[in-house]
Amino acid sequence: MGIFEPFRALGYITDGTPFAVQRRGMETFITLSTGKSWQIYNCAKLNLVLAGPELVKKIRALASWRDFTFVASGCDIVVFKRAHQVATWSGHKAKVAFLLLFGKHILSLDLQGSLLIWTAVELDPNKALVGQIQLGEKFYPSCIMHPDTYLNKVIVGSEEGTLQLWNINTQKKLYEFKGWASSIRCCVSSPALDVVGIGCADGKIHVHNLRFDEEVVTFTHTTRGAVTALAFRTDGQPLLAAGGSSGVISVWNLEKKRLHSVIKDAHYSSICSLYFFANEPVLMSSSTDNSIKMWIFDTSDGEARLLRFRSGHSAPPTCIRYYGKGRHILSAGQDRAFRFFSVIQDQQSRELSQGHVVKRAKKLKLKEEEIKLPPVIAFEAAEIRERDWCNVVTCHLDDPCAYTWRLQNFVIGEHILRPSCEVPTAVKACSISTCGNFAVIGTEGGWIERFNLQSGFSRGSYIDIGEEEPCGHHGAVVGLACEAMNALLISGGYNGDIKIWDFKGRELKFRWEVGAPLVKIVYHAGNGLLATAADDMILRLYDVTAVRIVRKFVGHMDRVTDLCFSEDGKWLLSSSMDGTIRIWDVISSRQLDAIHVDAAPTALSISPNMDMLATTHVDKNGIYLWANRMMYSGAEDIESFISGEQVVNVPMPTVSSRKDSEDSEDTEEDTLVKDQAIKKLGTSNSLIGNLCSAQLTPGLVTLAMLPKTQWQSLVNLDIIKMRNKPIEPPKKPEKAPFFLQSLSTLSGERIFVHNSVTDSGDQNEAEKVITAAQSGNKNEGFSAFMKLLHSCMETGDFASVTDYLKSLSPSAVDLELRMLQIIDNENITETEHAVELKGIGMLLDYFVSEVFCNNNFEFVQALIRLFLKIHGETIRRQISLQEKARQLLELQSSTWQRLDTNFQNTRCMITFLSNSQF
Repeated sequence: MGIFEPFRALGYITDGTPFAVQRRGMETFITLSTGKSWQIYNCAKLNLVLAGPELVKKIRALASWRDFTFVASGCDIVVFKRAHQVATWSGHKAKVAFLLLFGKHILSLDLQGSLLIWTAVELDPNKALVGQIQLGEKFYPSCIMHPDTYLNKVIVGSEEGTLQLWNINTQKKLYEFKGWASSIRCCVSSPALDVVGIGCADGKIHVHNLRFDEEVVTFTHTTRGAVTALAFRTDGQPLLAAGGSSGVISVWNLEKKRLHSVIKDAHYSSICSLYFFANEPVLMSSSTDNSIKMWIFDTSDGEARLLRFRSGHSAPPTCIRYYGKGRHILSAGQDRAFRFFSVIQDQQSRELSQGHVVKRAKKLKLKEEEIKLPPVIAFEAAEIRERDWCNVVTCHLDDPCAYTWRLQNFVIGEHILRPSCEVPTAVKACSISTCGNFAVIGTEGGWIERFNLQSGFSRGSYIDIGEEEPCGHHGAVVGLACEAMNALLISGGYNGDIKIWDFKGRELKFRWEVGAPLVKIVYHAGNGLLATAADDMILRLYDVTAVRIVRKFVGHMDRVTDLCFSEDGKWLLSSSMDGTIRIWDVISSRQLDAIHVDAAPTALSISPNMDMLATTHVDKNGIYLWANRMMYSGAEDIESFISGEQVVNVPMPTVSSRKDSEDSEDTEEDTLVKDQAIKKLGTSNSLIGNLCSAQLTPGLVTLAMLPKTQWQSLVNLDIIKMRNKPIEPPKKPEKAPFFLQSLSTLSGERIFVHNSVTDSGDQNEAEKVITAAQSGNKNEGFSAFMKLLHSCMETGDFASVTDYLKSLSPSAVDLELRMLQIIDNENITETEHAVELKGIGMLLDYFVSEVFCNNNFEFVQALIRLFLKIHGETIRRQISLQEKARQLLELQSSTWQRLDTNFQNTRCMITFLSNSQF
């Protein structure tokens, strides 16, 4: 593993798998598939609740019941309890295509017509399978559903157009419907008894009565294509919603037997699921365009309007850039959408508005896609003028104009930047000045022109007098960059020349010949370096101030797709169609790291604080985030992270950032730090064990997250006892109740015992009660704690000891530690006090291990203080205990020194920032 490791993927909402809906209390949850992973959304606000881990194979079906999620992946059914995998059911010989929740049972149907019945209560694969049905050799299932009020019965539709009614209890076929000579795509139950809705591949919707095998009504879908989803409204309105492969939702009136309304352009591609919420005029739809939408029927004419939605790119993004101090990402894709993603909160992600697209599409009778701008091929953003005017400029495919965007309002701007060249050509590159006042655009014909962003007016063009035609470059302009002081403008042409212009005077000052056609240029304002990528796959760095080439990087085997500098200018990152992402060190002129992924990267961007790297890939609709391991590790040496010239194969990030158990193991540098500490302390590996496996990095401390009063009471236990000490001694009761008899103890006191003990005639039971009352079960509690501590010493894992102590009250913890107390410290003998000395030694070993691993930090510190308060004098007088106490002192000193340094650094930084004037 190199500098960057997979973190998570953004922008994935759903794929073509039908969703699963579950009602829990007053809330409704929807489970969606994102390919090889799944997500759960709360339908109240469509906020993400849970994300599951990634599976090996693609998800084909989903079902949810209580805390369990059932996922059909390949030939298996994987069972999750919340986000943890608890079971895998295997029994199918073909891919499982459908899952149906049937009471407390799960029905799974594969492509070869094998129907297996599983009980959701039993997770054991050997006990979960309770039945199996084979539908037939020439019967290829296409859908499955349970008709309401039909006990133990299901209907299975087929590709041939027939339907079968089965009793899963007796495992017998009850009836077979002839069908309509067209493949059945979906089948749902209606609120009316014995009536179901059936959608076919020929675009027809059949409302059929199962009891009499009669047709009630037939509708023809408004657009061409198959009917892929159906849903009946359940709040009293006789409406049926039908979704097709064209993305249109048609709503039919069942009483009037005619079309009620049409939701045009509901989705950009095929609709895979529809669902009406129970007794609500709300319709949920999902599509293969990576979106889910909620529609509400509350208008005066009864038509639906969009209530809320979640969506991502429906086609792979091609341009991304970090924005807003690393908290947001701007993304543009082949789906003609310009999106704003939040790295922290998914519900803040949105698409920037392109104006009244829906109204214009209705007026012109066109699709929304045809009204939208062409795909963005390049864009530039400046945060400095976000509140004043438009601060984003975009270039679009084969579009002779550049467009401005006001990111504060997430809308397209009022100005369109049109170059004033005689022959309009497509805009290929753009840049915004450091001050945020000007935008410079370059065209395919080599024209370069400057515009004022506030007014949208042209402020002159950059023309090279030496060219045959009046233009900036002889070929297409592939990149533009403005110098930090707005003194210079840098432009790169496809024909392989780089030109430096006077920004204000628009005069050519210098020119380079690269020697190969340019693909990309990136400028870093901090160090004044210009990075270029050419068709020869060589990366070149130029010093703009010194006007010379300073670095060359060779390593890519295919076309370079993107470049970016780190914020400090020390790293240059590049991506290529050879599937690699490489990190180059500018100072030492070498390759630091190279990772290879399955899908070739098309764009990349590193966050301003360098903690995250965002990438996009071929045929991937999401944005992938990679975490910088150097930012979250205690090791400071970069050599322990880099792979040098070696290319490391790394898996792609997943939707869930949850790591598998194998990922929780110590990394190589963490193990090195741990071994060095063990060697320094002289402590055996068997004693330390794997205690630090739960620690994120060795440089951090993990708190016990206990209530503050629980560990503070350990420190102030004596004060609490003095404060709670009764003023008067307790008084004995004058007369006991008649049902209690008293017995004398050895000390002359009398205790009361219930009649059930004495009347039974068993004197031994009464003696046990007396003994327990006198001793307080001291020996039993003492031996249990010692036994637990001794067993943990053998395994080297003290987690159970910590859990036991954390479960006790402060007074009980004090009692456990005082059981080993030696009253007469002046006359200590190893033979007489062997048990106590051994117990104190084991407790010292326990504290050494816990402090070394930095676990349960505040609780362990309180325990150490109480322990030293009780046994400090004994440790001082025993040489065998002093060595262990010295190890504990060295650990405590190093730990507190490290924490104090971090505290002081933080205090200094806060003091500096609070006194600064911005």
